[in-house]
Amino acid sequence: MEVRMFTVGMVQENCYLFRRDGADEALMIDPGDEAPKLLGVLEALDVKLAGILLTHTHFDHVGAVAPVARATGAEVWVPEIEKGVLADIMSYVPWPGFGPFESYDADHTLSGGERLELAGFEIDVLFTPGHSPGHVTFSIPDEQAVFSGDVLFQGSVGRTDLPGGDWGVLLESIRLLVDSLPHETTVYPGHMGVTSLGAERASNPFLAELAR
Repeated sequence: MEVRMFTVGMVQENCYLFRRDGADEALMIDPGDEAPKLLGVLEALDVKLAGILLTHTHFDHVGAVAPVARATGAEVWVPEIEKGVLADIMSYVPWPGFGPFESYDADHTLSGGERLELAGFEIDVLFTPGHSPGHVTFSIPDEQAVFSGDVLFQGSVGRTDLPGGDWGVLLESIRLLVDSLPHETTVYPGHMGVTSLGAERASNPFLAELAR
């Protein structure tokens, strides 16, 4: 699997483009901003975008969904609970100075438990709320990789002080990941650097409660 990470926008969000090695189709996770940059990468690689997958709908993760989807014709998958947020983005931006972002009506909704077959991948959708009410994590078992959005970071975890956030719920979502997936699993987070479940279980101070 070839994974490219692009850190975009004022909040420095990680958008991912991934495909099978050498494939002419790719998938995109959380296009948060800078649509021209992301579209330019697709053009330079000469790949078709087979789908846009959203872990959650905070504005820094979805700000470029509409222009990228329109330009590529790619269908969009969004957490079911948060579909209305994507359809009315600016009503949910909590601070001034961000946007304007264009809303979008997603093609598909996800609630967790689905297995998607897209661009040559089998992707398990895991329901991982706590940072946001409908948050999902995308797991690719045969690659031992997860796209964790804002659930788990390198040395940190997602904030829970935004509407719908809940520390106890987030902790249980993280427990689901570290207890059900191999420690060697690579974690591609929504902010900061790439890590692994084993490394975070061993050293992430926010996960100390999991060992109790």
